[in-house]
Amino acid sequence: MTDKRVEHSNSVKQKAIELGFDACGISKARRLDKEAEQLKLWLLRSMHGDMHYMENYFEERTNPGKLLPGSKSVISVLLNYFPSETQHDKSAPVVSKYAYGKDYHYVIKHKLNSLLNYISDNISPVNGRAFVDSAPVFDRAWAVRSGLGWIGKNSMLINPSLGSFVFIGSLIINIELAYDNPIAEHCGGCNKCIQACPTNAIQEPYIIDSKKCISYLTIENKNEIPSIFQNSFKNRVFGCDICQDVCPWNKKVKPHHTIELNPNPELLSMTHEMWKNLDEKQYSKIFRNSAVKRVKFKGLRRNIDFLID
Repeated sequence: MTDKRVEHSNSVKQKAIELGFDACGISKARRLDKEAEQLKLWLLRSMHGDMHYMENYFEERTNPGKLLPGSKSVISVLLNYFPSETQHDKSAPVVSKYAYGKDYHYVIKHKLNSLLNYISDNISPVNGRAFVDSAPVFDRAWAVRSGLGWIGKNSMLINPSLGSFVFIGSLIINIELAYDNPIAEHCGGCNKCIQACPTNAIQEPYIIDSKKCISYLTIENKNEIPSIFQNSFKNRVFGCDICQDVCPWNKKVKPHHTIELNPNPELLSMTHEMWKNLDEKQYSKIFRNSAVKRVKFKGLRRNIDFLID
């Protein structure tokens, strides 16, 4: 490995931090054989529920060369989204922290494209693609391989400094860089996330049955929420942070510094009654740029009615 690759990698990481990312690591683009087998078994056990898209593009999901021919490197970035304050009314339906501010897809994609432009202008003409949780990419696996953390028993990436309240972005490029090494897993004998899940979605360490997961049931699920989960949601109306809230690695995390992710004051101030009476006009105003728009008003209204009968 030449010093040039190390120099280029350091330059990429420095620029990533300048663009507002909280961490950056780089791994060699190759087929993810281990993850491919894990995905195959997970799908065979039908733990993906109605997320049939998980069955599609299997090779693209496990092999970056199928997404970008000639790919050599995967640049992984993390962006902290832990908020400085949470919803004020403790009796109100709870929104997952990641949806407090502007939809993260747009925020991260813009930064990744800026990083790609920097590489092309300052290191080498490059062919690359940016991915943010919206294409068949194993972003957590690449983050692990690039030394940014390990997979916790709740299947979330855990970074030793940032915890697990982080967004992950991936940039696949066709030039070689210096690569980072994975770090050790540090969950040990802790099972707090498994014990805290109110719907028992964490079937065993690292294995999530999506059909029981509150995040899946309130977002991906397009049907009525099964009555067996009545009174099990702990007031969660969009997504769920319970397994992350109890994780010891999140006890000392600091609030994010990304303006676009700052909580919408209107969301934070919504009372139980405001949620109960939420109409489509209010929904459109409060969640205009939020990831909550993903479920549309009909889906959010379904979730509210499931919680507040």
